[in-house]
Amino acid sequence: MLEWWTYSLSDFLMFAPRTYYRLVGIANAQAWPLQVFALAAGAALLAPAVRRSRLAAAILAIAWAWVAWAWLLRHYATINWAAEYFAIAFLLQAALLAAFALRSAGPGAAAAPLLRRLGTVFVALALAGAPLASVLAGRGLETAEVFGLTPDPTVLATLGVVATTTPVARAVLLPIPLAWCAIAGATLWTMDAPEWWVMPLAGATVLGAVLAVSRMRAARPF
Repeated sequence: MLEWWTYSLSDFLMFAPRTYYRLVGIANAQAWPLQVFALAAGAALLAPAVRRSRLAAAILAIAWAWVAWAWLLRHYATINWAAEYFAIAFLLQAALLAAFALRSAGPGAAAAPLLRRLGTVFVALALAGAPLASVLAGRGLETAEVFGLTPDPTVLATLGVVATTTPVARAVLLPIPLAWCAIAGATLWTMDAPEWWVMPLAGATVLGAVLAVSRMRAARPF
């Protein structure tokens, strides 16, 4: 019997890359035309005023809950046994976002210019980056991952929104998205996907920017 340290990540990947992308295509076909409404809701997050409001938290809460049910449980679970555990984490994130959406004030505050710009870039990447990556990889738009329907673009948009929130909100709302960045990167790497580095880099960028801004504010004299 082989010891655990003799295994590689590919040993735990129980599906071929073409199986994964075919499943995305099936999910997209079944969800149509929800993509139109999901992208419209995501486009609203491009406005800084919306990102700092309760509406942003509500949009993201619905997106995370929908991904948990419609993608992770209905589709991804058919090829990956861990999908059910991922779904639990996504539902927890949805609940946390919903809690912020129900607050009397929005989840955000006047963020540092760096974080505001970063938020806009990440939301834009969530809306256009995944479809563009699918086209550039030769897979076509039918297998493109869409904000609000699949995890990666939903996580990217969430990182962009949460980056502009208060320190307390970031402490609560960042851990699960950051964990998914690592999981997604590892999965894509074992699938030999050329864009495997995008999600880990996104998570590291947001975390680094948030920590840098926090240090600069802490270093300011009273």
